[in-house]
Amino acid sequence: MLRALKNLFHRPALRFGLARDRRHGRLRDPRFVSFVAQSNRKSLNTDLRDVVLRGRVFFRKVLITAVILGVAWVAIESAQALSVF
Repeated sequence: MLRALKNLFHRPALRFGLARDRRHGRLRDPRFVSFVAQSNRKSLNTDLRDVVLRGRVFFRKVLITAVILGVAWVAIESAQALSVF
């Protein structure tokens, strides 16, 4: 019972600034953010990523269409071959 109460009222060292929050990566570290801001790097162009993602979706649709057309062609050719006999 005492352990449950202790865990309930425990204040983690994170609140006092005595420990680092491991849930967040380096991007939440203010020193890292200020370093990135001071380095004057060009911002990441997200348009290229969007183009790549759209290209993948388009390629997937083309591939699915090609597979469906291939299966339909095989079915039609098989039906024609069976009708000959």
